[in-house]
Amino acid sequence: MAEAEESPGDRETASPRPLFAGLSDISISEDTPVEGEITIPMRSRAREFDSSTLNESVRNTIMRDLKAVGKKFMHVLYPRKSNALLRDWDLWGPLILCVSLALMLQKSSVDGEPGGGPQFAEVFVIIWFGAVTITINSKLLGGNISFFQSLCVLGYCILPLTAAMLICRLVLLAGPGPINFMIRLFVVVVMFAWSVIASTAFLADSQPPNRKALAVYPVFLFYFVISWLILTFTP
Repeated sequence: MAEAEESPGDRETASPRPLFAGLSDISISEDTPVEGEITIPMRSRAREFDSSTLNESVRNTIMRDLKAVGKKFMHVLYPRKSNALLRDWDLWGPLILCVSLALMLQKSSVDGEPGGGPQFAEVFVIIWFGAVTITINSKLLGGNISFFQSLCVLGYCILPLTAAMLICRLVLLAGPGPINFMIRLFVVVVMFAWSVIASTAFLADSQPPNRKALAVYPVFLFYFVISWLILTFTP
């Protein structure tokens, strides 16, 4: 006669089976090695040591940063659709350009009047406040670019206008005149167009297709104000 099946009540009252039941029945052969050592390959250690910036000298760190800034300057001088300024953003280049432009726009004091200190501050505030405003506008329009990436691009693209200011200072050494003004006007217009084209080459793809004009218009005004300061400068 077959054994009676277990009732549901018997199943519930039965003691649960241990979680690791059956592991004690497994035997390890004496020939099977069970000991070892977890080590990191020397090649991986060497690569990690080389990529660390904590062990490099100050000179190497400065040279590496200067090379990175120089590469970004080259991207601005030869504008093309690239993510170099967006991927490896920094604010060293914009700071250098902003200070250089503000110093060149600085006027010396005459007859005891205030010197170029306030004007330096005005140029500094105009550049950074304008860049921040454009960045906020870009974010509000739905741009997929970060805050500091936008500041980096707008700051680096001041390079052509900084070069225009240097050329205008050299031209002004010859004295005022209509030919002098026409040369400065041509230089400023060319560099203004260069800055706008370079900045839009990096920022255009980060905006929605139906809002690119709304994002480019403040950039146009930003560089136009800086160009106007350069063109109307008189030593």
